[in-house]
Amino acid sequence: MPVTRHLRDDPEYCEEYGYGLGAPDGILVLKYRSAGGLAFGDVRDDFLHQLYWSPDGVLAALYGSSTRFAGPGEAFWAMRAVSHDVRAGDRQTVYRIFLREVPPALDGLRAGSATVDDEAARLIETIARRGCDEAFALAARRRILDGLGAPSALTPAASANGGGLALAVARALAHDPADSTRLDEWAERLKVSVKTLQRDFVREFGMPYTRWRTRLRLRAARVLLNTHPVTKVAHRVGYASPSAFITAFTKEYGQTPGDYVANGLARLDGSRT
Repeated sequence: MPVTRHLRDDPEYCEEYGYGLGAPDGILVLKYRSAGGLAFGDVRDDFLHQLYWSPDGVLAALYGSSTRFAGPGEAFWAMRAVSHDVRAGDRQTVYRIFLREVPPALDGLRAGSATVDDEAARLIETIARRGCDEAFALAARRRILDGLGAPSALTPAASANGGGLALAVARALAHDPADSTRLDEWAERLKVSVKTLQRDFVREFGMPYTRWRTRLRLRAARVLLNTHPVTKVAHRVGYASPSAFITAFTKEYGQTPGDYVANGLARLDGSRT
């Protein structure tokens, strides 16, 4: 039977779903939701591998001396005994999956981003719900592992109409939101027209490239603001000056980065009184 634990202490909660625990083919899923951002701290597990995935936001993963971001259709993978720190923004759902088996495509990857296909994403959400049958969940676990892949280099999509190009660019940008590559430069690398790439961005994300990049940068900023000064965050996500970052952030969210941090801390303080 699955082990399910619900902690709904506003402003954050964690739900626990375990299937076949103790066996090599078991799986444990923790589902987190927070109003004020999530930080898992300096984590190391010597017995279990971990996968972090968010369906509705950007994840920032710190390991070694680098900080990487996991964007659309991606997760962060850490093998057992690898120290890491994963963070998410406010009002964001994060699934933290514990495994004893390494997914086939991630064999040899100590830590880094991994792609998550649509079916694997759907199954992660399905098994992290009340009443999920254990036999179904264990079968779904195999499909989830098969749906994980190591990120590939940016390559032209095979689709004649340009489908998939925007997602390839989005994933590359998500790893480094400060990347200043222009749309025409991406199009040249992919050997397609600017018009084709722009059309695929609108089709895939409902907005043009520059708008999508701005939203990515600001969502990445929200992950970092609670633990980094505004000046550092501004440069880390691609703004030439803190003032340009503050202007863009305020336009998008209706409050300055400083107010955003203060309001988030106020929510957390209020939950403890």
